[in-house]
Amino acid sequence: MRAKRYKGETQKQYSKSCPTQRKSRKYKENIIPIKTVSEDRSYICRYYRIYSDYYLIMNKKFKEKTKLIEKGRVYTLSEAAELVKQVSYSKFDGSVDVAIKTYADPKYNDQMVRGTVVLPHGTGKKLRIAAFVSDDLFDEARKAGATIVGNANLIKDIEEGKFEFDIMVTTQAMIKDLAKVAKALGPKGLMPSPKTGTITNDISGTIEEIQKGRVEYKLDKTGNIHVGIGKVSFSATQLEDNLKTLIASIDASKPAAIKGKLIKKIVLSATMSPGILVQS
Repeated sequence: MRAKRYKGETQKQYSKSCPTQRKSRKYKENIIPIKTVSEDRSYICRYYRIYSDYYLIMNKKFKEKTKLIEKGRVYTLSEAAELVKQVSYSKFDGSVDVAIKTYADPKYNDQMVRGTVVLPHGTGKKLRIAAFVSDDLFDEARKAGATIVGNANLIKDIEEGKFEFDIMVTTQAMIKDLAKVAKALGPKGLMPSPKTGTITNDISGTIEEIQKGRVEYKLDKTGNIHVGIGKVSFSATQLEDNLKTLIASIDASKPAAIKGKLIKKIVLSATMSPGILVQS
């Protein structure tokens, strides 16, 4: 986001290049422009603080729900699973996510944490599965629950920018044919990989696992892991079981290069809720 207006730049040019100002036009009555000049007076910075009734209401609800969480307390899995349902203030069925801070350093390859796990109660999300397989496996993939089945026709759709699926599975014999669209699939996280279990010779078994609630976890650049474990509509027991299964899988994936504990901190939250500290 660009927040500076260069010397000689007209207001019209600045408005087109500044997404903050474009967005703030919806709330003209609530905009407070603040002008400051840099030390060398080469440009003028404009910052906009946007106040709207919507954000004030959300802030009020957030503060109310935060009072239900005891400050500094670390909750057990069962307590956190019950509490996250109470502190969620969304009007829709929000997702329940877990953020796990680890002692792993993602700079080193021997400390990378990555894997997949089937959650006992699923995630509550219905995924569109594409099966890139040979003609003789079409019926097997469809019976297993694949949304899209194909090979050459699927590559053509991808080249045209049609990505009507959330995950793709393929076989070891067919993966080489996806090389021509790898640059299109890779950035979207849709390229099959043996690390995520999406390259397999057991197509039906893999598709069924994904439908049951198989999720992938991976260490990000900051050494954290973020995974969705269900919905607010899930029972506390279901959320607890899913969280236990995920933590056990991550602990089992601990690299040998990490001495001692792998998990440093766990925070559970809903789509719209404050975070809850959970015992690691």
